[in-house]
Amino acid sequence: QVQLVESGGGLVQPGVSLRLSCAASGFNFGDSSMRWIRQAPGKGFEWASSIDSYSRSLNYGNSVKGRFTISRDNAKNTLYLQLNGLKTGDTAMYYCVKDPCVGYGSHCRGQGTQVTVS
Repeated sequence: QVQLVESGGGLVQPGVSLRLSCAASGFNFGDSSMRWIRQAPGKGFEWASSIDSYSRSLNYGNSVKGRFTISRDNAKNTLYLQLNGLKTGDTAMYYCVKDPCVGYGSHCRGQGTQVTVS
């Protein structure tokens, strides 16, 4: 089954950078579009960024565009999200998601990694 394990989160000050990683297994990662979503305390899921299987199509939500960069290494079955210029509003649990993922259910997303900007 799909297994996604995020890492790289932490408690940082505004302006600092972080790189999140997501180790994938249980499916053909190289054939799968992937995305990062996030959930701030008390709020719903927010889409942050998406990438197709060959890294040809990269898309970003308005709130992260110009600051975050998504990438992947298909040889390592790993998805990344580079977070630059972090703001307090970026505080959230960040999840790696295998597309398609209806309702962002736990069967197609990882357990998350917490990013706190304060």
